[in-house]
Amino acid sequence: MIRTFIIENGQRPTEEQLREVEEAKKNPITFDEDCQELSPAMRKAFKSAVVQRNRKKKA
Repeated sequence: MIRTFIIENGQRPTEEQLREVEEAKKNPITFDEDCQELSPAMRKAFKSAVVQRNRKKKA
């Protein structure tokens, strides 16, 4: 199950949200045909895209 929380700048997560994150860490990642594991090349491309996105946010 996916839960989405929007936390604004300066806002701190609640104790309940922190507990949910800690519980989620205990579960393994399960890949399927809709969400396949990334190949090393795809991981590199994804990381590069994130770095470029973050540069634009700072500007």
